[in-house]
Amino acid sequence: MSLTIEKQKAKKLYPEAPEWLKKELEEEFGKDNLKAEDFENIKTFDDACNKFNVHPGDVFHDKDTPDEIAYKKLKLIARAINNGWVPNWKNENEKKWWPWFNLSSGSGFSNSDYGYSGTTSGVGSRLCFESEEKSEYTANQFLDLYRDLLTISK
Repeated sequence: MSLTIEKQKAKKLYPEAPEWLKKELEEEFGKDNLKAEDFENIKTFDDACNKFNVHPGDVFHDKDTPDEIAYKKLKLIARAINNGWVPNWKNENEKKWWPWFNLSSGSGFSNSDYGYSGTTSGVGSRLCFESEEKSEYTANQFLDLYRDLLTISK
Protein backbone atom coordinates (compact mmCIF):
# COMPACT_ATOMS: atom_id res chain seq x y z
CA MET A 1 0.00 0.00 0.00
CA SER A 2 1.24 3.49 -0.87
CA LEU A 3 0.32 6.88 0.53
CA THR A 4 0.73 10.04 -1.51
CA ILE A 5 1.05 13.42 0.20
CA GLU A 6 1.19 16.73 -1.62
CA LYS A 7 3.93 19.21 -0.70
CA GLN A 8 1.53 21.71 0.91
CA LYS A 9 0.04 19.02 3.14
CA ALA A 10 3.52 17.79 4.03
CA LYS A 11 4.51 21.35 5.05
CA LYS A 12 1.51 21.50 7.37
CA LEU A 13 2.21 18.09 8.92
CA TYR A 14 5.98 18.54 9.29
CA PRO A 15 6.25 20.79 12.40
CA GLU A 16 4.19 18.44 14.61
CA ALA A 17 5.20 15.14 12.97
CA PRO A 18 7.02 12.42 14.91
CA GLU A 19 10.71 12.09 14.05
CA TRP A 20 10.24 9.01 11.84
CA LEU A 21 7.70 10.87 9.69
CA LYS A 22 9.85 14.01 9.56
CA LYS A 23 12.67 11.87 8.16
CA GLU A 24 10.38 10.40 5.48
CA LEU A 25 9.05 13.83 4.53
CA GLU A 26 12.58 15.26 4.34
CA GLU A 27 13.65 12.44 2.03
CA GLU A 28 10.64 13.00 -0.21
CA PHE A 29 10.54 16.82 -0.33
CA GLY A 30 13.86 18.05 1.09
CA LYS A 31 14.18 19.69 4.50
CA ASP A 32 14.38 23.24 3.12
CA ASN A 33 11.09 22.75 1.26
CA LEU A 34 9.27 21.83 4.48
CA LYS A 35 10.12 24.92 6.49
CA ALA A 36 7.19 27.19 7.24
CA GLU A 37 7.25 30.34 5.18
CA ASP A 38 7.78 33.50 7.18
CA PHE A 39 4.26 34.66 6.37
CA GLU A 40 2.77 31.48 7.81
CA ASN A 41 3.92 32.68 11.23
CA ILE A 42 1.36 35.49 11.03
CA LYS A 43 -1.66 33.68 12.41
CA THR A 44 -3.33 36.53 14.30
CA PHE A 45 -3.61 40.30 14.22
CA ASP A 46 -1.39 40.37 17.32
CA ASP A 47 1.32 38.46 15.38
CA ALA A 48 1.30 41.21 12.73
CA CYS A 49 1.49 43.86 15.46
CA ASN A 50 4.40 42.08 17.11
CA LYS A 51 6.30 41.96 13.81
CA PHE A 52 6.29 45.77 13.68
CA ASN A 53 6.32 46.44 17.44
CA VAL A 54 2.90 48.09 17.21
CA HIS A 55 0.48 48.06 20.13
CA PRO A 56 -2.85 46.60 18.85
CA GLY A 57 -4.83 49.40 20.51
CA ASP A 58 -2.94 52.00 18.48
CA VAL A 59 -4.24 50.64 15.15
CA PHE A 60 -7.91 51.59 15.50
CA HIS A 61 -10.14 53.80 17.64
CA ASP A 62 -13.23 53.21 19.79
CA LYS A 63 -15.44 55.07 17.31
CA ASP A 64 -14.33 53.00 14.29
CA THR A 65 -17.04 50.83 12.76
CA PRO A 66 -16.47 47.06 12.37
CA ASP A 67 -15.54 47.47 8.68
CA GLU A 68 -13.04 50.24 9.51
CA ILE A 69 -11.46 48.11 12.24
CA ALA A 70 -11.24 45.14 9.86
CA TYR A 71 -9.64 47.27 7.13
CA LYS A 72 -7.04 48.70 9.49
CA LYS A 73 -6.23 45.24 10.83
CA LEU A 74 -6.03 43.73 7.33
CA LYS A 75 -3.70 46.51 6.12
CA LEU A 76 -1.23 45.66 8.88
CA ILE A 77 -1.64 41.91 8.34
CA ALA A 78 -1.06 42.27 4.58
CA ARG A 79 2.05 44.35 5.24
CA ALA A 80 3.37 41.66 7.60
CA ILE A 81 2.58 38.80 5.23
CA ASN A 82 4.08 40.61 2.23
CA ASN A 83 7.26 41.15 4.27
CA GLY A 84 8.25 44.42 2.63
CA TRP A 85 6.84 43.75 -0.84
CA VAL A 86 4.86 46.69 -2.21
CA PRO A 87 2.95 46.42 -5.50
CA ASN A 88 4.56 48.33 -8.35
CA TRP A 89 1.56 49.75 -10.21
CA LYS A 90 3.83 51.00 -13.01
CA ASN A 91 4.88 47.42 -13.81
CA GLU A 92 2.17 45.81 -15.96
CA ASN A 93 3.99 42.46 -15.86
CA GLU A 94 4.03 42.19 -12.08
CA LYS A 95 1.18 40.05 -10.76
CA LYS A 96 -0.70 41.38 -7.77
CA TRP A 97 -2.95 38.88 -6.04
CA TRP A 98 -6.11 39.39 -3.96
CA PRO A 99 -8.76 37.02 -2.65
CA TRP A 100 -12.31 36.78 -3.99
CA PHE A 101 -15.23 35.84 -1.77
CA ASN A 102 -18.71 34.37 -2.19
CA LEU A 103 -21.57 35.99 -0.35
CA SER A 104 -24.91 34.33 -0.76
CA SER A 105 -27.87 33.52 1.41
CA GLY A 106 -27.29 29.80 0.89
CA SER A 107 -23.61 29.35 1.62
CA GLY A 108 -22.87 32.40 3.75
CA PHE A 109 -19.50 34.11 3.37
CA SER A 110 -16.63 32.01 2.08
CA ASN A 111 -13.31 32.22 0.31
CA SER A 112 -13.94 31.65 -3.40
CA ASP A 113 -10.96 32.28 -5.65
CA TYR A 114 -7.84 34.38 -6.17
CA GLY A 115 -7.12 36.88 -8.87
CA TYR A 116 -4.21 38.87 -10.16
CA SER A 117 -3.78 41.76 -12.49
CA GLY A 118 -1.29 44.18 -13.92
CA THR A 119 -1.95 47.86 -13.48
CA THR A 120 -5.73 47.57 -13.32
CA SER A 121 -7.18 47.20 -9.86
CA GLY A 122 -10.40 45.81 -8.48
CA VAL A 123 -9.26 46.07 -4.86
CA GLY A 124 -7.30 48.54 -2.76
CA SER A 125 -3.59 48.18 -3.36
CA ARG A 126 -2.88 47.85 0.37
CA LEU A 127 -4.65 44.49 0.39
CA CYS A 128 -2.79 42.94 -2.56
CA PHE A 129 -0.28 40.15 -2.21
CA GLU A 130 2.82 39.17 -4.12
CA SER A 131 1.73 35.56 -4.58
CA GLU A 132 -1.36 33.42 -4.89
CA GLU A 133 -0.14 31.39 -1.90
CA LYS A 134 -0.04 34.48 0.33
CA SER A 135 -3.44 35.65 -0.92
CA GLU A 136 -4.99 32.25 -0.27
CA TYR A 137 -3.39 31.95 3.16
CA THR A 138 -4.60 35.38 4.26
CA ALA A 139 -8.13 34.84 2.94
CA ASN A 140 -8.47 31.58 4.85
CA GLN A 141 -6.62 32.61 8.01
CA PHE A 142 -8.43 35.95 8.36
CA LEU A 143 -11.82 35.14 6.84
CA ASP A 144 -13.70 36.77 9.73
CA LEU A 145 -11.88 40.08 9.17
CA TYR A 146 -12.70 40.00 5.45
CA ARG A 147 -16.33 39.27 6.37
CA ASP A 148 -16.36 42.30 8.67
CA LEU A 149 -14.78 44.43 5.95
CA LEU A 150 -17.01 43.37 3.07
CA THR A 151 -20.42 42.87 4.66
CA ILE A 152 -22.81 45.06 6.59
CA SER A 153 -23.07 44.12 10.23
CA LYS A 154 -26.09 44.85 12.38
